[in-house]
Amino acid sequence: MADKPSRGLADIVAASTAISDIDGRAGLLFYRGYDIHQLAGAARLTAQQPVLVAAYHAARSGREVPPPADGLGLAEGFLLQMRGSPPAAHEAQLLDTCLVLHADHTMNASTFAARVCAATLSDMHSAVVAAIGTLKGPLHGGANEQVMRTLTEIRSAASGDPVDEVAREVTRRLAAGEKIMGFGHRVYKTEDPRATHLRAMSGELAQASGDDTFYRMSRRMEEVVLAEKGLLPNVDFYAATVYHYLGIPTDLFTGVFSVSRMAGWTAHVIEQHADNRLIRPDSEYIGERGLTWIPVGQR
Repeated sequence: MADKPSRGLADIVAASTAISDIDGRAGLLFYRGYDIHQLAGAARLTAQQPVLVAAYHAARSGREVPPPADGLGLAEGFLLQMRGSPPAAHEAQLLDTCLVLHADHTMNASTFAARVCAATLSDMHSAVVAAIGTLKGPLHGGANEQVMRTLTEIRSAASGDPVDEVAREVTRRLAAGEKIMGFGHRVYKTEDPRATHLRAMSGELAQASGDDTFYRMSRRMEEVVLAEKGLLPNVDFYAATVYHYLGIPTDLFTGVFSVSRMAGWTAHVIEQHADNRLIRPDSEYIGERGLTWIPVGQR
């Protein structure tokens, strides 16, 4: 007699999938081979990073962090907790756009560092720490902070219109072989598409602030660097004035960058673990060869 058909197709394999799996006996759910409990910790990192940055700023400012309010998005909640008062709707909207623009950017330095760490089968948190340590370098995530410091230095030292002073100072620095941060990109040979959006956002916020000096200085700096070096602004250049007009302290710019990039880092770590191979490049030896070691006492 033929076996009775399974009721409701129970235990019948209807298709093959690599997306999710269930261990009903152990009460486990897996997405692409990852325990859902581990993935929930990836989600916590994305949500916790803005709270950590805001809490740090509140602690050094001697005030309490406002409790999170229900129904707020990540950008709006971050500005509330960092500044201590609710942001205007358009401010939260613009920061949200910044977070999207900075979320991921292929194999940049910090993402590569995260993947190298993850490739050793280290854990998610360790990979993120590796990424953060790389991000803080002035040639990576720290570039926007350097942009704002340069603008502030020029404005503070200017005897007249700081916009006019920008041209003289940038020309002087370039002639001295100094690097103007926020320009040029290893990949883009034309304008960084993120800079296009950030330039417009900076102009909008500058107009709303009632003091568009830094924005006008930035536009002039962009013109001078293009004329002198043929370089266009990258994502860091106008991000600096956007963050400034949003009331974010200059030394927190890199921290805000990490808030947005957390989504990209964690996604890359998950992808690395899903199809892992140890990242171990070779090197070219350029040192001396054929030397003979002589013990100290025999010299």
